[in-house]
Amino acid sequence: MMEADKTQILTNEEIEILQEIMNIAFGKSAADLADVIDTHVVLNIPFISVMQVQELPAYIRGHVKDYNNVSIVEQHFWGRFSGDALLVFSSGSGKELIKMLQHGEQVILASDPIEILERETLMEIGNILIGACIGKVAELLKDVVTYTPPMIVIEKYYEDAISSSELDPDKTAIVLKTDFSFTDGNVSGFLFLVSSNESIQWLKEALKNFIEQYE
Repeated sequence: MMEADKTQILTNEEIEILQEIMNIAFGKSAADLADVIDTHVVLNIPFISVMQVQELPAYIRGHVKDYNNVSIVEQHFWGRFSGDALLVFSSGSGKELIKMLQHGEQVILASDPIEILERETLMEIGNILIGACIGKVAELLKDVVTYTPPMIVIEKYYEDAISSSELDPDKTAIVLKTDFSFTDGNVSGFLFLVSSNESIQWLKEALKNFIEQYE
């Protein structure tokens, strides 16, 4: 699909509405996360991009710090709006999060327990952020979603973590990306929501209905 065609999937007005909805959703997820790790979470205004799913690995390479090794929490969600949520952390984020949860105390464990603790920590953070964000979007757009248990990849080369060869070349994705950081630690990440063409069509109608409530 040509770039000119992809930009027509969402109008400028629809993108603005969706950005506002994502702002509300991430306010909810940031509050939930702050309750768990006892630190302030800084969220930037979400940026919305339209691309073919196969372009995701290159997009991560261009936008994620230390992209050569990334950790990814992936969760599938189903509803009238369905797709995959990918929470991407740059290298070293898992260990930094462990330090934050330990309030700066030195954690000395063997390599295997550290890897397990890192996996569990990223899984918990991913569960909170993805669940709160998707749940709030669904609530605002009058949808109900269900989830699969999250899957996680730890410290893997980005093209192996998200291989373009495994992605459907015929799908066009709306990528809803926001980066977040924690004031008490050097951690940042990106959340990508990737949907099918059918879900995008439902989303356009839902956004129209959402804005009509306020007109």
